[in-house]
Amino acid sequence: MTLPAQDEAVLSARWTEGVLLKRDVFSTVERGRFQGEHGEVDAVLRRLDQVPWWSFAPAYHLFSRERRALRLAHDLKVGPELLWAGRRALVRGFIDGVALHLARPVGDAAYFRSAKLALRQLHRRGICHNDLAKEQNWLRGSDGRAYVTDFQLAVCFKRRGKLFRIAAYEDLRHLLKHKRTYAPDLLTPKERKILARKSAPARLWLATGKKVYKAITRGVFNFTDREGGGRRLVNDAPLLRVTMMRVDDVRDVAIVAFADRRAGVGLYAFAETSRPDAEDRLKAALDAANGPKPPEHVQAVAALPRDASGQIRTEILQLVAMNQVDLIPPLLATDADRALMRDILDARKNLRDRFSF
Repeated sequence: MTLPAQDEAVLSARWTEGVLLKRDVFSTVERGRFQGEHGEVDAVLRRLDQVPWWSFAPAYHLFSRERRALRLAHDLKVGPELLWAGRRALVRGFIDGVALHLARPVGDAAYFRSAKLALRQLHRRGICHNDLAKEQNWLRGSDGRAYVTDFQLAVCFKRRGKLFRIAAYEDLRHLLKHKRTYAPDLLTPKERKILARKSAPARLWLATGKKVYKAITRGVFNFTDREGGGRRLVNDAPLLRVTMMRVDDVRDVAIVAFADRRAGVGLYAFAETSRPDAEDRLKAALDAANGPKPPEHVQAVAALPRDASGQIRTEILQLVAMNQVDLIPPLLATDADRALMRDILDARKNLRDRFSF
């Protein structure tokens, strides 16, 4: 499937290809630069020319919903700006920030105030997002404010009727679930009541539709994890890790997924070790194991980034694998963390799909 000639002409003239962010049966999403009215800007492109024929109808439906919502929210500044929209592709502005599960705004009252305000502005415009349970659809901008992205399931209402009120309530309830995760002490009594009371459609969905949804997305579309690694990250990565941990002097291993233009989804393994020949030994062990396909990239590191509790910060390693390196500095709090990540970044392996931001 190809893009319409008019879409292709605009993108050929105004789009500069950058980093592939995601590819699934509903769209291809990449970050790059777009020539706008006032010069070239960082942007995100969603295109439908690489989706399989059998998923095109739902893919186009989701694309149309996002295009309509972004047009309606064009001046709210609580989500990405719609820079251009064609028949099967659209370009939205890039928001300088990271997803909620990466930012982890623990105890950040200002962030959740801005999130509630952003939601109120969308609802006043008649837009209900309908997919805010996902942490990756909430961003924490470099300015500390909350932004919403990925409007593929959004509904635009002309009237504030019963269906609108239900959808708006569920948007708010999902925001409060995130607030409960990262700032439970900041919840008001009213917010706790909202959390305790799902709407009737939500209860019905959990009891019936969600089971069908999981069966389809996991069984047919292969969506099994938040990072987009699918079955390869969920099923293969643990087996690959076991093999790598058997290599002498390997203290720990972290494996993350990244979108790859050739393979679709790639795996990137980081091994904590002091041996100078560790990468060759690890690759040899993986080849000899006769197990799952080895990771596309294997990098030996002197130390893996960890949080205060000692847990590996896989969210940072995933940004390395995806070449979203400009999003990493705000996530580092100490000089030691910055020095560690500088060494990892200097030796990173995924140089095929990179872009100078």
